[in-house]
Amino acid sequence: MGIFDFLKRDKSGAGSAKDRESASPGSEYQALIERYIAYEVADKRHLYDLKLGDSEAGKAILALDAEQSVAMLMHCAPEYFGAMGKTAKAYSHFFGPDACGITRVANIRERRACYDTVVRALLRRKLPLSLPQLHQLLDGVLTEKHPTTYNLPLSGVMTTVEHYVAGAELDDSLRARLEQLRQRIDRKHTDQALRKIAGRIQALTGVSTQVQLLHPGEAWSDAAIADCEAAADRRDALLNLISQCAQASGSKPSRKWLAGVTLLLDQFGRECFNRLLINWLALVDKPRTKPATRRDLWQPDRNLMMDESNADILKGLIWCASLAEDAELARALVKAALSCFRKVPGVGPRAVRVGNACIYTLAAMPGRSGLYQLAVLKVKIKYRSALNIINKALEEAAAREGISVDALEEMGVPAYGLDSVGYGEEPLGDYTAIISLPSLRQVELSWRNDDGKVQKSVPTRVKEDHAADLKELRGALKDIKAMLGVQRERLEQLFLKERVWPFEVWGERYRDHPLVGVLARNLIWRFSSEQAAVLGIYQDGQLLDSAGEPLTLPAGEVEVSLWHPITSDAVEVQAWRACIERLQVVQPFKQAHREVYLLTDAEINTGVYSNRFASHIIKQHQFNALAATRGWRYTLQGAWDGGDDIARLGLPRFNLWAEFWVQGIGEYGNDTTEAGVFLYVSTDQVRFYRIRTGADDLNEENIDRDTSVDLREVPALVLSEVFRDVDLFVGVCSVGNDPEWSDGGPDGRYHDYWHTFSFGELNASAETRKAILQNLIPKLKIGPQCTFVGRFLVVEGQRRTYKIHLGSGNILMEPNNQYLCIVPDSRKTSTTDKLFLPFEGDNMLSIILSKAVLLADDSKIKDTTINSQIDHYR
Repeated sequence: MGIFDFLKRDKSGAGSAKDRESASPGSEYQALIERYIAYEVADKRHLYDLKLGDSEAGKAILALDAEQSVAMLMHCAPEYFGAMGKTAKAYSHFFGPDACGITRVANIRERRACYDTVVRALLRRKLPLSLPQLHQLLDGVLTEKHPTTYNLPLSGVMTTVEHYVAGAELDDSLRARLEQLRQRIDRKHTDQALRKIAGRIQALTGVSTQVQLLHPGEAWSDAAIADCEAAADRRDALLNLISQCAQASGSKPSRKWLAGVTLLLDQFGRECFNRLLINWLALVDKPRTKPATRRDLWQPDRNLMMDESNADILKGLIWCASLAEDAELARALVKAALSCFRKVPGVGPRAVRVGNACIYTLAAMPGRSGLYQLAVLKVKIKYRSALNIINKALEEAAAREGISVDALEEMGVPAYGLDSVGYGEEPLGDYTAIISLPSLRQVELSWRNDDGKVQKSVPTRVKEDHAADLKELRGALKDIKAMLGVQRERLEQLFLKERVWPFEVWGERYRDHPLVGVLARNLIWRFSSEQAAVLGIYQDGQLLDSAGEPLTLPAGEVEVSLWHPITSDAVEVQAWRACIERLQVVQPFKQAHREVYLLTDAEINTGVYSNRFASHIIKQHQFNALAATRGWRYTLQGAWDGGDDIARLGLPRFNLWAEFWVQGIGEYGNDTTEAGVFLYVSTDQVRFYRIRTGADDLNEENIDRDTSVDLREVPALVLSEVFRDVDLFVGVCSVGNDPEWSDGGPDGRYHDYWHTFSFGELNASAETRKAILQNLIPKLKIGPQCTFVGRFLVVEGQRRTYKIHLGSGNILMEPNNQYLCIVPDSRKTSTTDKLFLPFEGDNMLSIILSKAVLLADDSKIKDTTINSQIDHYR
């Protein structure tokens, strides 16, 4: 039976001979189309889900040979493209009676959907169209002024054109039509599919001075365009590479795509490409060179985002860097990734796909340079989705290299050109740049000439003759300062990882590392062997014990771990605190003075949860940011989701999962952002859970929520560190810390809470703060004016007596306990900056000291707002 034989069957309804004659007399192709339309629309299928194989007529179309398919396509094309722009009522066709005997007509929307299904199916076949037929097909496509892959079968059209060009020359008329289509696409260019079509056209038509896939207006794209123009005889090779990158799609490159760019990179020169890419990546974070206008205030600010077309090309360019190891390029990828994952209000991360491309490239780059920088990126980035990708990539890479992820993170910390711990030199002409780290927060640059004279200011000749090197050097100083903060966080996380190193490995990665050593040498370490264990700190080129005497290491193979005070008795802890203060050692975070949290009787009675930190009002956005820095997972709550959520901390070393429950409070509008996100949340329980037996990963899906872990079963170190984090969240983010909330906040609703927190009992952190101040204040000039009464530091001024709360830093004035509001100015240098404090990280300690110094000499206060409060007696 022939392909159209079934049309001769005598069937009632839409497929009858009478219907075919009325539709298009003498046309078997049209009859086949009409029968397909009748069955598909009459069955009232979803128009977006039409399939040829679901009807007899559709199967007949699929069975057409190549010649018949071309004839069917050219028969359908005029009808298909002619339907564009017509309304649904402008063109309809009769259908025979349906199952209920009701006749109806197919409107233009339904007919076009059926034609679209047929045309797209035929165009996927690489049909042997002639040149006139291709012209006719492209002319039909060009009737649409705003082409998209949704309203036109652009991919199929390109497949057919590419099939033709593979066996024939591309003539000027066909080239002109393709270029006209590319220009229309380029004006729209809103999605990746369109950009890929534009790239395919570019590949067919070849490189031309008129063709520009990169959009100007961004610092990096402007530089890339300029480099293309300046590439001289290699210009075509570079533009071909950019054209290939414009077609980058998916989450990672395919083998075929990588093979293509490998040939192009060889043509252009890999080393030259890497240098260009490093320069372009350095500009990714720069502002737009041509400001973009916003259509209205509700639209995201386009000046903060990346051009969609440029983002696709940059993604491809970054993938190209995965083919060969380059340490400098790996460092540039980290900076670009951080820029791409920076949040844009109302949008989220600035350019997720470009940031993910950086992660892929760092993981796929041969050697370990990329992996080391991936480990650096992990501790710098806070975007959860990116962190998941990084963790997975690091685990795979670490397994491939035969080392642990923790080892990768340690080995990957850059030295930034430092020659020894906290010190480095870099010759620039007649001068030598000296980089030094005199403290944990300072990075200084000085200059030494040939005569040995040192100066702070940059020499004029260096500015004139080595401007580029000077710029790079200053960038390194910023990187060092930022990396110190990152490594400080990483080192503090070692408590819950219980890392142990052989003595030699510890010396290489911590004690003697040019950057990490600045922090590690101010920490107390535990040195143990099978025979004994001792504690020591590295100062003045040697290990010292708590008495300040040279430390004798135990016999045998020595292992090193970070000391936590919960593992020592009170006498030993006090000895180390005294040692730290005697040696004037500033620790990068609280270690010797670290708060230790033990179970209370109330928590033993409740068993599986703690209410120690419940019923506080904290600022949600501040809490979210602080939780991220401490490794907790939390999602901002809004009025849309019921208003309660949980902050979570994974503890894989102990097979535990900690939870801190919070709940959104307030009313929509008054207590939310414009987007409906709660400004404040109230705190609740802290609980622990275990991972389910047999689960492969520690994640939220594998947590055994049927039974909370009894708090007595939680390791003391874990319990203390989790409670310390939660106490930190409350202590830092509570509205009670805000002096401007003395009126109780919105409508005065939280006045009682604010007053209770501001002047209430001291938590563990405040008790530690009190102990430090009791030791420090008597040594200061203001010492005779200060006393400690309960939870207050009392300062005797000339005008009044002031009571500074040691927890919140808020102030009451005698004789009538009148509140004194002093808002710290973070932009001003504190008067206590030159005072010795035994650790970094307690900003409230500095605030209290600053307020005490100010109020002790209250007769010299010039601030009118403060004076008006002091002079006003109620």
